[in-house]
Amino acid sequence: MAARGGGGDAPAAASAASARTSCGGGMRLFSPEYYALCFGGGMLAAGTTHLAITPLDVLKVNMQVNPVKYNTIFSGLSVLVKEEGASSLRRGWGGKLFGYGAQGGCKFGFYEFFKKQYSDVLVGSNKSTIYFLSSASAQIIADVALCPFESVKVRVQTNPMFAKGLVDGFPRVYAAEGLSGFYRGLIPLWGRNLPFSMIMFSSFEHTVDFLYKKVIQKRKEDCSTAQQLGATCLAGYISGAVGTVVSNPADNIVSSLYNKKAKSVIHAVKSIGLRGLFTRSLPIRITLVGPVVTMQWFFYDSIKIFTGLPPSGGLPRELEEANK
Repeated sequence: MAARGGGGDAPAAASAASARTSCGGGMRLFSPEYYALCFGGGMLAAGTTHLAITPLDVLKVNMQVNPVKYNTIFSGLSVLVKEEGASSLRRGWGGKLFGYGAQGGCKFGFYEFFKKQYSDVLVGSNKSTIYFLSSASAQIIADVALCPFESVKVRVQTNPMFAKGLVDGFPRVYAAEGLSGFYRGLIPLWGRNLPFSMIMFSSFEHTVDFLYKKVIQKRKEDCSTAQQLGATCLAGYISGAVGTVVSNPADNIVSSLYNKKAKSVIHAVKSIGLRGLFTRSLPIRITLVGPVVTMQWFFYDSIKIFTGLPPSGGLPRELEEANK
């Protein structure tokens, strides 16, 4: 394959191959239009799935902030509805839809972009290295987009008197803390989402590769749409579950900081405790994240497939070879 050749001409050769590569005579792979579609697909996939699980997210945040009162999923939901009404379960929906939509667009779109760039530059490198670098680079940008929405969302979900949603929540945060109020949880957010994203994307890529080679035993391009989306969903669930365990400590810290239960990361770690960092809200996060990540990959790859693009998985040079 041209992209595997040594020397300084390899990146140029890979780029030239990319320029010639198109799917079904339509959209050219790795073109601006391709990345725009990936961004839009990621935004739609992440925004809608996170909106759908808003009630469980409300419970998750309250379990992190007040684990004594909200100690299990079923009793916690019962307490919320009894004390604050059924409408409490949709608090923060705007932050879920728009915040995670922006994050998802950046995460998926920039992952595709960086995967192409690193693949061209790091020819012959280990696949995991490219997946880790690409996902980390994309997530850094994605969390900058998410952080202001997350700041308002968490406060709305845990303090009904703070604000009703984004429209009145944004001005209140700015009036009380200025711009820094929107980004006080950015570093813990990176601490939560960077490991999750790196593990999630890498696990997804390797699981997809394993499924096609060892289970389905056919090239991705030769599989039916149902087989392709089946592989995507199974890989998505596995990658989401693995990433959840890794990111749970930072997720607890983020909620503690935004609700002023702790003044700093160190204070949050001490108050929650080492065991609590890994176990608090973990069952509900696994309940949430596994299906959510699965549905995100399903929607994202459905959009790709039905617009004539190949489903996710594999290095760019592999896609180029398959679609020549």
